[in-house]
Amino acid sequence: MKEKSRKIMWITTGILILISAAVMYVTHRAVPFMMDDLWYSTMLSDETPITSFADIITSQIWHYNNWGGRSMTHGILQITLLLGEHAADILNVVMTLLLSFVICVMARNRTLPAFWAAMAMLLGLNANFKMSMFWQAGAANYLYITVFILIFAWCYLRELPESGVLVPGKRTPEPERKPLGKDEAVPAPKHLWGITLWIIPLGILAGWSNENMGPAVWLLSLAVILLSVKEKRRLFPWMVLGNISCLAGSILVVAAPGNFVRSGQVDSNDYGFLWKCFLRGYAESAAIEVHLFPTLLVLGFMALICKGILRQPLGRRNVLLLLSALLSWGAMILSPHYPDRATFGTMALLICVIISLAKKIVSMRKDLSWMLWGITLLIWLRGMYYCGEFLGITWGWIK
Repeated sequence: MKEKSRKIMWITTGILILISAAVMYVTHRAVPFMMDDLWYSTMLSDETPITSFADIITSQIWHYNNWGGRSMTHGILQITLLLGEHAADILNVVMTLLLSFVICVMARNRTLPAFWAAMAMLLGLNANFKMSMFWQAGAANYLYITVFILIFAWCYLRELPESGVLVPGKRTPEPERKPLGKDEAVPAPKHLWGITLWIIPLGILAGWSNENMGPAVWLLSLAVILLSVKEKRRLFPWMVLGNISCLAGSILVVAAPGNFVRSGQVDSNDYGFLWKCFLRGYAESAAIEVHLFPTLLVLGFMALICKGILRQPLGRRNVLLLLSALLSWGAMILSPHYPDRATFGTMALLICVIISLAKKIVSMRKDLSWMLWGITLLIWLRGMYYCGEFLGITWGWIK
């Protein structure tokens, strides 16, 4: 009976994944290029349409000096706009699936239910699913770039054992095991081929992403390096190179001349100091009490079961992810504007922890897997409701 129930759960999960992908594709088709999409399809400095990769480079140089520092994300946006609306819609679905997979890799929970859960949470816990995933400019700024940010963070977190010391010699993947004692050794992870070369562009891309996520992931990589030094583990050259390149990218996005041009046009600049403090404090509070609240509610429930009831530690990797999420949220106090869609990267970090804790819970109590599956189903239905409501209004079924 247990084996039969397990098969039913996996088959049902697979069907729900296919339904999710189909619904997302239809929703993408219903959301046209709009607002910033129309502007970024031009050379920016004039109304001339972009026709080549060289045009994108030229327009991004102008953008960096006159409007903002997110050259990487807006460069990605212009590439997708150049491909055309249909190709962009397909690519958006692919990137959503890829981000779901990367989240599972980060959480070390590469199962079909975990993959479905990550996909369901990206939609169902999203503060603004349309503007962060289905609006093309939002997808490039948040959905696409979060994939690269998490891959960069994963390269470092995989080098950090939860406990014990690394075994010198052959590097093999870390096996499934029970919580380790303080002095128990764990095998080192398999070496990533060519990482010394590709970690540099990846680090620049991760840092040169968003004003809050870039510095947060840089500090995460720095924390792993410091822990490696403290615990007298081998410090690989790529770890230092990646950290430096991520820092360089973060500086480039924050110190862009265009940021100062754009911030000079914000209406809040005319407000008094106390009123500015209030508005920024209100935005920070709204982010955590409204936009991120559903994600934090699920995270709190999982942490209660794992830590409070099953007495399992959260794990150092999860703690670092939580600290990175906290930093990415707190860093927005420096921004005069904190839209709900800007919480997407923070939400993705928290989802990584949720999926990781789910694995810990199921490893201790397999009978709770159906409860977790049911919670995921409710979150999935919430995400499907968002898409269904939008499609109903777009098609004229809801008036």
